[in-house]
Amino acid sequence: VQLQASGGGLVQPGGSLRLSCAASGRIFSIDVMGWYRQAPGKQRELVARITSGGSTNYADSVKGRFTISRDNAKNTVYLQMNSLKPEDTAVYYCSVLTPQFNNYWGQGTQVTVSS
Repeated sequence: VQLQASGGGLVQPGGSLRLSCAASGRIFSIDVMGWYRQAPGKQRELVARITSGGSTNYADSVKGRFTISRDNAKNTVYLQMNSLKPEDTAVYYCSVLTPQFNNYWGQGTQVTVSS
């Protein structure tokens, strides 16, 4: 199973980015899809996650600014990030959890918010 993340980059404060992550390989169903991030010197933290039924959870720091969504037919999860702040700067990782409790991670994509 491979997870390919894309969409990171450099953006000014207040700007927007959209991350995408597509799962491929021998994966027949996905339960939870999520985004995590890790800033330099900090632990990896949950940003947002979405279940197969569409239920979502967000970190308090991103509520109202970020939106997670998924396309089950494409095994793809998205993260729309608006009103970005310098403290959102981190490497963002996508993750999927199967009904068999197999957990897979993407390679990470850098998001830098700076003027």
